[in-house]
Amino acid sequence: MIRVLLVDDQPLLRSGFRALLAVEEDIEVVAEAADGQEGLALARQHLPDIALIDIQMPVMDGIEATRRIAADPTLAGVHVVILTNYGFDEHVFNALRAGAAGFLVKDIEPEDFLHAVRVAARGDALLAPSITRKLINRYVTEPLHMGADADLKGLTNREREAVALVAHGLSNDEIADRMVISPLTAKTHINRAMTKLHARDRAQLVVLAYESGLVTPRNR
Repeated sequence: MIRVLLVDDQPLLRSGFRALLAVEEDIEVVAEAADGQEGLALARQHLPDIALIDIQMPVMDGIEATRRIAADPTLAGVHVVILTNYGFDEHVFNALRAGAAGFLVKDIEPEDFLHAVRVAARGDALLAPSITRKLINRYVTEPLHMGADADLKGLTNREREAVALVAHGLSNDEIADRMVISPLTAKTHINRAMTKLHARDRAQLVVLAYESGLVTPRNR
């Protein structure tokens, strides 16, 4: 059973998402919150698999709530998915850097929404290649250097290759094809890299890959 926490200051939207999720046999909405502070408390209480969190809310916004969830070891199993009205923007970028596993636009089609919840529950990032390209564009105009390169030295060559392919938006099956290995081996390389880099999910691997210089816009 996939346990979901809804955090949005608009009751109508929360009701709509709850109605979509309630009819699914493998998904359960465990709690709802109207702001980030309440959402954080409910996350600690219920330990959901997925926290669907709006960006702009009163009391505590979605970025700060995401940051606090990512920093709390007791919430390591909670995957944050950001809800936004505007598509990829500054707020979404900051939320990904804060530890979000991905984002959804609120006018998403119902079947895509349900698929996304299940994808996030598996621990896969909701980062389509188009979103990855926008991340790359940010690094072209505003390069960030967080000193992560030293951490990458602990990766094997195959793990570094897998991380680079994740940063290009490839799925496990696509990475396996590119590296001529099995999907299970590809997943193992990625999981080991995440452990070594202390990354919560694939979204953070994308950020680390660009901040460290492992992948640059020139070698796309």
